[in-house]
Amino acid sequence: MVTSQALSPNGPKVSQIVFGTWRLLDNDETPATHDVIKLLELCLELGITTIDTAEIYGLYTVEAALGKAFKDQPGLRDQFQIISKCGIDVPSQVKKSAVLPHYNSSADNLITCTEKSLRLLNIDHLDVLLVHRPDWFTSADDTASGLDQLIKDGKILHAGVSNYNPHQFDLLNDRVAQKLVTNQIEFNLLHMDPLEDGSLSQCERQHIRPMAWSPLGGGRLFDQDNEAGLRIRKCIDDMRHKYDDIDDAALALAWILAHPSQPRVILGTTQGKRIHSSSLAANIQLDRQDWYALWQAAKGQSVP
Repeated sequence: MVTSQALSPNGPKVSQIVFGTWRLLDNDETPATHDVIKLLELCLELGITTIDTAEIYGLYTVEAALGKAFKDQPGLRDQFQIISKCGIDVPSQVKKSAVLPHYNSSADNLITCTEKSLRLLNIDHLDVLLVHRPDWFTSADDTASGLDQLIKDGKILHAGVSNYNPHQFDLLNDRVAQKLVTNQIEFNLLHMDPLEDGSLSQCERQHIRPMAWSPLGGGRLFDQDNEAGLRIRKCIDDMRHKYDDIDDAALALAWILAHPSQPRVILGTTQGKRIHSSSLAANIQLDRQDWYALWQAAKGQSVP
């Protein structure tokens, strides 16, 4: 069963496995509202109580799809922690002033985008708002003032960031009135940079649980032409019997969950069977040498 822990000393409780919505509308047929409700109810049955979304997902359409589910099923929202992100503007019907993709984490834009997200989601507050990408054109003081105002107004309960390096995180964390609660970063067996670039060490030092997006490498882990993926899957096959013959994805997720910084894993699937099988990762206590065996398979070499 998936359990929940606090993201940080001052943060909300979130589930170990998070329902990610960036692919919610990727299929040719847009899921009906009742199908979205079924997915959310399945998550709750499994102990997955946290939803991760973003203003830009589905080219600014996913939040509205979630909002219809919350409107049609009163009380559903209150059973979840809702995390959303904003600060990426790309040319679209929604961002008509954007002539090229760019970042905008100015206070005015954060406030405007969050207010729009709340309207689309049919909710009165976000549990956590993340600045989606570092915006090199906006000062940390400006970004912090927007986050502070949103918290003061009760529109968000907590703030965090996504894709920030440790220096960028420290700078913004120094300027906000209420400390940041997480950094959402790419971390998986095919992208292990956070182990060495200071991101995970920083989170552990500050008792902040990071959130890992693309935990299966965007599907590359199962690409038959990916040499590292082939090695990883062979390694999983060799150890699977020790973990109740669990599937490849769950063991790859368990590898992330086992890190001492205790990352939260964001699922990228909207298939009920895969959500269920992935949730089993929360039950796995990965052996130390098995963890390093997977690291070695990913790297194609032993530890230095």
